[in-house]
Amino acid sequence: MTLPVRNLLAEEASPYLQQHSDNPVHWRAWSPAALAEAKELKRPILLSIGYAACHWCHVMAHESFENEAVAAVMNRLFVNIKVDREERPDIDQIYMAALHAMGEQGGWPLTVFLTPDGKPFWGGTYFPREARYGRPGFVQVLEAVDKAWREKQQSLAESADGLTTHVEQRLAGAKGKAVLDRGTLADLSNRIDGMIDRDLGGLRGAPKFPNAPFMHSLWLSWLRDGQTEHRDAVLISLEKMLAGGIYDHVGGGLSRYSTDAEWLVPHFEKMLYDNAQLIRLCNWTFAATGNDLFRIRIEETVAWLLREMRVDGGAFAASLDADSEGEEGLFYTWSREEIEAGLGSDAAVFFQDFELAAPHGWEGKPIIRQSEARQRQGIADYAQLAPLKAKLLSVREKRIRPGRDGKVLTDWNGLMIAALAEAGRSLARPEWVGAAAKAFAHIVTAGEDGRLPHSMLGAKKLFPALSSDYAAMTNAAIALFEATGDAAYSDHARQFVGELDRWHQDSERTGYYLTASDSGDVPIRIRGDVDEAIPSATSQIVEALVRLSSLTGDPDLWEKAWTTAEHAMGRAAQQTYGQAGIVNACALALEPLKLVIIDNPESPSLVPVVNRNPDPRRVDIVVATGTEANRPLLPGGVLPPTDKPGAWFCSGQVCLPAVTDAGELEKLLQRG
Repeated sequence: MTLPVRNLLAEEASPYLQQHSDNPVHWRAWSPAALAEAKELKRPILLSIGYAACHWCHVMAHESFENEAVAAVMNRLFVNIKVDREERPDIDQIYMAALHAMGEQGGWPLTVFLTPDGKPFWGGTYFPREARYGRPGFVQVLEAVDKAWREKQQSLAESADGLTTHVEQRLAGAKGKAVLDRGTLADLSNRIDGMIDRDLGGLRGAPKFPNAPFMHSLWLSWLRDGQTEHRDAVLISLEKMLAGGIYDHVGGGLSRYSTDAEWLVPHFEKMLYDNAQLIRLCNWTFAATGNDLFRIRIEETVAWLLREMRVDGGAFAASLDADSEGEEGLFYTWSREEIEAGLGSDAAVFFQDFELAAPHGWEGKPIIRQSEARQRQGIADYAQLAPLKAKLLSVREKRIRPGRDGKVLTDWNGLMIAALAEAGRSLARPEWVGAAAKAFAHIVTAGEDGRLPHSMLGAKKLFPALSSDYAAMTNAAIALFEATGDAAYSDHARQFVGELDRWHQDSERTGYYLTASDSGDVPIRIRGDVDEAIPSATSQIVEALVRLSSLTGDPDLWEKAWTTAEHAMGRAAQQTYGQAGIVNACALALEPLKLVIIDNPESPSLVPVVNRNPDPRRVDIVVATGTEANRPLLPGGVLPPTDKPGAWFCSGQVCLPAVTDAGELEKLLQRG
């Protein structure tokens, strides 16, 4: 039986899908029923994938999907399926890989035409309603695809079969395992370093993305091999982006990317995952340099997060839109007159440290930025500038706000929970750790039958979770355990890995699939090896397994972590891009660091030293002096004595002699 002849998105749990519920297009969400309808009608599928904060998704919606005439053609010729890529990254990755295999540039909105059984045969990204930008008009595209389907159905179906096989081999195949060695790690970091823009930071050219997995590779290279040029590449990249318009100087937080090479004009959407990774990077760089820029940007970004991104229950929303009142960046940009009206006589002080820039081709109001020199001065003058920023923020709060995608994504929340717990611990901000714990509890209590949801919007939940959800929440649980010492978090981590094994592990026990074994609506069960804006699902799994095995000392868990890492590296070696996350995680497997600290909870001498020297490679376990039960094992099965303060630093199976002096511990933990 076919689905109703109308738009069916109103009851979906995705704000992005709900945005399209009033379209005259007879949209369906991705589901077994929608796929069955296409088979029954023998019609091709028009698959449109986007997300709520995507500017060009909105443009295509306004031009085409809200247009009665365009919708009539779509409804007559196709079964039309709309997907939120944040809800279904598994579906998005399959069809984005297909588009790349067709030789097309990727991006969103993603527009792909499928056979009735879900196999891709042609696609693109944004199509204007009328022909322009060197692109055909959307109705022309629809009619041409329909004509090709009617006249060349057999050859298109054969082509789709071949394309699907290619994508399956690339995204789901097993390539054997690779030897983990430091040379592979050094090779990747050197190649990334060769792409760095030494003057402007980030990768050379435009647009410029923060690219946290690449920054992570360079930072690990410095920690591991003392490559100071790799450390400096991270520092200059962070300093430049934090001075540019990509950073919100009034309200805190980082936009998705800049359209230019100078970090000036962003696409103004703010994503939860970018800011989670920014907090982590700034936490590490502040510890290494003592540069207050990084501490202050963490504080501003966390203030934004807690002010604008918390949903009922304490978890965090996915994103903020780029547009308000139909104009990109309107909420975030300022004229000089608006700043002068908001600050009065203090405007002159503000303009000593900030400037308004309106580059060639930018049609909106100017964008606030700093030069690197003014940024350094602005940090020195921060006590004077902070009240002025607060005044401008109160003025901005009266504007019409961009839309917020309020769905709670489990994996993105896991990233932010870990970042908040780590930064709260490092900067002695227990309220941040508390906020992380509240978000964690919100997601855990939303589970059913021991399984996490992937996405939530109020009472609506999308099951089952993806492997990335369990991995991110395992890493979040371990970060909260490190910050609080509460053993319940290590128990949660074990439970998450148990669910990961049950629903996602492959039959050979060499790795994991992104989708659960009982997910019945995926045409291909993919691994999730390729980094996108966040590290890949596989890399997060390897990190979770390595960290949990270090935490528990469980040899079986360690064997699983090592096997998963070897096979992940074997598959990554076949990829032409997107393997930085796997290589970074394998670096942790190659050299897992564990620090056990015995200290007096009332007057600790060693714990503050550990907290202010974070290291992404290390798992920290704090035990109160006098504790006899639940002591962590050192490698070799040795129990640390708890009669007096001491710290045991272990790399792999080797531990250094116990350190009891805070100064000695500081030297041990600091890099060069």
